[in-house]
Amino acid sequence: MKFSLTATFCPAEEYIPLAVTADECGWHSVNVGDGLFYFDETSVEYPYSDDGARYWSGDTPFPDPFVMCSAIAMATNDIRLFVNVLKLPVRNPMLVAKQIGTVANLSNDRFTLGVGLSPWPEDYTICEEPWKMRGPRCAEMIKILRKALAGEMFEHHGKYYDIPRLQISPVPTKPVPILIGGTATPVLKRAARIADGFSSPNTTADEIGKMVEEINGYRKEFGTDDKPFEMISVAIDTFDLDGHRRLEEMGVTEACVSPWFFYGGSFTSPLEAKKDSIKRFNDEVAAKMAD
Repeated sequence: MKFSLTATFCPAEEYIPLAVTADECGWHSVNVGDGLFYFDETSVEYPYSDDGARYWSGDTPFPDPFVMCSAIAMATNDIRLFVNVLKLPVRNPMLVAKQIGTVANLSNDRFTLGVGLSPWPEDYTICEEPWKMRGPRCAEMIKILRKALAGEMFEHHGKYYDIPRLQISPVPTKPVPILIGGTATPVLKRAARIADGFSSPNTTADEIGKMVEEINGYRKEFGTDDKPFEMISVAIDTFDLDGHRRLEEMGVTEACVSPWFFYGGSFTSPLEAKKDSIKRFNDEVAAKMAD
């Protein structure tokens, strides 16, 4: 199993030193979230907490993921840069393609994109994109991204987007993996049908195991089970070696972790304590999983 360092919710100035430490320890990736705006009131509850409440505030830093990934790329050598997950349908697909192409090029093809829909209708209102049909639009946007990032002249005439012949540069030298995150059945089916992998939201190991099994069933149904596919977990109840071995047995290929929580810390712990927790987790779990 591979491991991804979750830097989201930490102070913005800590992302780079934390990523450098993970890179030096041989971690596979560092992942950053996408929190566009904090609304005083929302029309729907947050779907990934037990009580529907947000567990962060308006002061919680959410750096732009493309800007942050570019900065991390310049400070690291091998670690992959993973956006987990980008609220894709609230954005213009060609602007996203331009941003991806730039980060992927700067990082020497170390960029992976996770995409989601955003639970907030307010995000769509502010960005002047329609809330309805966001799932099908997301699927069409993924097609556009792959065409644009191939680096050749292309055009696209779909149900939701019409793009004349054009080309962007820079682009990566190999395809950028695109993963889909979420829990709803249409999302799991979409991941199985068109994505390079799936990323779970914050949930339990048992729930992740159920989603992995469900997605694998859809992959057989769609005839995509012969293609490489990543299963990335964000398990809120898995902290030690045995727990991560269980996730691996379920079919998880990479676990997103914030190791300071495993040793009595928090997002507000001192930077050095967080760096020490990365090294400790590496010795106690990651290195043993690699054996």
